[in-house]
Amino acid sequence: MTTPEFTRNRENYCYRHPDRQSFVLCQRCLRTICPECQTPAAVGVICPECMAEQRREQTPAQRRAERRWSRSAPVAAVSSGQPVVTYTVIAICFGVYVLQLVLGPQVGQWLLFSAGYLYPQITGVFEPWRLLTSAFAHSSFWHVGLNMLSLWMIGRILEPLLGRGRFLALYLLSAIGGSVGVALLAPSSAVVGASGAIFGLFGALVIIARHLGANLAGILIVVGINLAIGFVPGMGISWQAHVGGLVTGALVGLVLARTRRRDQRALQIGLLAGLGIVLLLLLLLPPVIYG
Repeated sequence: MTTPEFTRNRENYCYRHPDRQSFVLCQRCLRTICPECQTPAAVGVICPECMAEQRREQTPAQRRAERRWSRSAPVAAVSSGQPVVTYTVIAICFGVYVLQLVLGPQVGQWLLFSAGYLYPQITGVFEPWRLLTSAFAHSSFWHVGLNMLSLWMIGRILEPLLGRGRFLALYLLSAIGGSVGVALLAPSSAVVGASGAIFGLFGALVIIARHLGANLAGILIVVGINLAIGFVPGMGISWQAHVGGLVTGALVGLVLARTRRRDQRALQIGLLAGLGIVLLLLLLLPPVIYG
């Protein structure tokens, strides 16, 4: 039951439909709106007047992107708006680094990737999980800190846009792609770090931003600078992992951008699985190339 004071308070009723009681506020103007007047937004809901104003403020590129993505139903957004996968990966990487400090360098040795761990016929060792585990170990505080800062910055953009499942698939496939790049281009190297996976996020962001109609200049400059740093002598950076992750992430981004409709879900999953299989098949090449 409601009290007379509650009934008399007009703030408890929709401002467009005064006879409809509601407890939901527009996130922009903070006026009460009923379910009929609510338009879902990134966080909360927006009333019709604020939605119209928001559309008037859109740039031509944003309008084109909205039409393009709304025609085919956007890839699912994270329901809570929180990049849970991003935060989880960051927590795992910092946790692994703490274990490296506490237990010693052998932790990194258990997780690092080198192509030799994939060919038991040559080395007598077969530890394929290192394709992924190397992306969660780091060589120094600055290594893990800078990588996690990059992940935090880009993950907060991509994960809410793609959804948790797609973002996780992108991250893991990019991590594998980075390891495949090392196996193909520097099979004698031993590497750790999330750089390959993060470059995969960059690659996907470029492709998806292109399909959204966004200005790519800033993104391309950042990607170019970070990629070029890997080629500086003496830096100890595996540019092979960067290239492998970047190419893989771009391909994943292309798949996600081209299969946005709900009726293409099975096709999207199939293409991503196929890409994963292709990455694994590429690992058959190093013994042939390098003997």
